[in-house]
Amino acid sequence: MTKHIQRQAFLDTLPLCLAVTPWGMLCGSLGLQMGLDIWQAQAMSLLVFAGAVQLSALGLFGAGASFSAMLTSSFVISARHLLYSADMRQHILQLPTKWRLSLGFLLTDEMYALSVAHTQKTGTFDRHYALVSGFTFYALWNLATCIGIILGSQAGDLTTLGLEFAIAATFIALVVPYIKTHPVVACVFTSATMMFILTYYDINQALLISTATGMVVGFILDTHNEKRQRNRTSEALL
Repeated sequence: MTKHIQRQAFLDTLPLCLAVTPWGMLCGSLGLQMGLDIWQAQAMSLLVFAGAVQLSALGLFGAGASFSAMLTSSFVISARHLLYSADMRQHILQLPTKWRLSLGFLLTDEMYALSVAHTQKTGTFDRHYALVSGFTFYALWNLATCIGIILGSQAGDLTTLGLEFAIAATFIALVVPYIKTHPVVACVFTSATMMFILTYYDINQALLISTATGMVVGFILDTHNEKRQRNRTSEALL
């Protein structure tokens, strides 16, 4: 059974790995452009393993930003992982330390989305599924980075190829399957609208504001729906 789950995790992860391959290549190439050597560029993917953080940190590093600025930016971008880990805590709290550390390091948007989908489908969180999906993504991400480093050292700037499209495509692919209820639809619509408006007017921290606003709207509607459902249940019992 475990081998079947591991194989399923590997196959489920492959489409997302292919989708973010251009993103990983961009990270490797950009690392060289920003002044890192090939080992340092590869080490970012091996040790940091966070595409958005890597691109942001590399951009700030190339612009001569301070370490504190890079650290702050990385923390803000990675803040969503606090929500992921808070949700997964109920499943991994009783696991041995080596499992908690491994799953914590491999936790990404993709691994979380796949694990949640698998848990909802089977009714049970499977640590082997989470581990294999996370490690598969980690391995393919580092391979993509290596390819980007090789191509970047030979062909120069890969940003002219428009590889950054993979960033938006990946997150769209992760989010769309979960837009099934009115609160989620309202959350996505609010966030997208706010992002468009704030970006148009060049407002700082547009992403954070848009995300927070969408979450508040979704939370309010979800709470309202639950309250209405409880009232209907109470009336039916009476």
